[in-house]
Amino acid sequence: MKIIIITISILSFFIFNYQAPFEYKTTKWSIQNERSDSSVTITISVVGDLMCHSPQFESARISKDSFDFVPPFKNIKSLLSLSDFTFGNLETVTAGKENGGYTGYPFFNTPASYITALKDVGFDLLVTANNHSLDRKETGIIRTIDEIKKNNLSYIGTFLSEKDRDSIRIYNIKGIKIAILAYSYGTNGNPIPNGKSYLVNLIDFNLIEKDILSARKSGAELVLVHYHFGEEYKREPVRSQIDVVNKTITLGADIIIGGHPHVIEPVKFYKTQNAKLGTGFVAYSMGNFFSNQSKRYTDAGLILTLNITKYFDTNNIEISKINYLPTWVLKRNTVNEKKYVIIPASNNSDTTINLSKYELQRMNQAFDDTRFIITKYCKNKKLEEQRD
Repeated sequence: MKIIIITISILSFFIFNYQAPFEYKTTKWSIQNERSDSSVTITISVVGDLMCHSPQFESARISKDSFDFVPPFKNIKSLLSLSDFTFGNLETVTAGKENGGYTGYPFFNTPASYITALKDVGFDLLVTANNHSLDRKETGIIRTIDEIKKNNLSYIGTFLSEKDRDSIRIYNIKGIKIAILAYSYGTNGNPIPNGKSYLVNLIDFNLIEKDILSARKSGAELVLVHYHFGEEYKREPVRSQIDVVNKTITLGADIIIGGHPHVIEPVKFYKTQNAKLGTGFVAYSMGNFFSNQSKRYTDAGLILTLNITKYFDTNNIEISKINYLPTWVLKRNTVNEKKYVIIPASNNSDTTINLSKYELQRMNQAFDDTRFIITKYCKNKKLEEQRD
């Protein structure tokens, strides 16, 4: 009897004190979907800069302190939600109205309902390392992360503590484990508080190498690195971007995604080093996805969807296909109408929107600009435009 009692006690201790290895999950993609016996394919969608200039939040205003940011995304909600995992660069903070009021450029502070809308339309992760991370100092970072967590979203690039920063984000998507890392070239001269370098990841190769090694040791099969870098409005990567990408390849990155120039730059496949994928992929700049910028090239957006396949008989993983979908932001900001709508180059667009001849011309020009730059250096059969 004593042996039985002791055995039960030991079992109870392990049952109630065991903690499984921590992995970041959301309800959208944590469920193991059906797969064939020999392979599984996952889809990861990424967009560019999610900005919020003052005309954008004014157009979303319902009442004095109430905002609805969902309508601009109505044409692409189903596309974003369809992927197993979707992320983009949040280039603003949500520090609360009491911290300097809601503002656009040059120091952004956006109503928190913006993040609620991003959750609603299908985002799983928001990249928060960019040159506007410290627009409302440390408070802005903390409040933004709080709002992201409230909405059951993940964040990467800014952090609450050293422990938080060192907790590598590994996402188990249908059995494929992917680590996502994010770094920025700077913070517009806004100083990081002394002793709190963990608040924002800056591009530091010693840190990046450490993080990639940590990700591998923690079980990540793939490593995706997001950079906020480059020169604004340049449609080709500058030397500093190319150097950062080349160095990151040697450190073992499988996939590299970039932002900051506010225009779309070319994409390329590359031969990896010390990585799981034999052939990696880089998108130098994803451009603007949602912003008030209206000059040619800045109003063009993009949804990249990476199809990643794992073969269980060999344990090999490859990028089996990449779809790109050009998008364009319709902006009507007049006395009688304040409206923003992200329109994709597909038949999913809202047919109730009557575009003027000028708007139709700008939209088609943006779509053609995107097609040109995306395929400029990448005549690869694995890269194709998404069709309905």
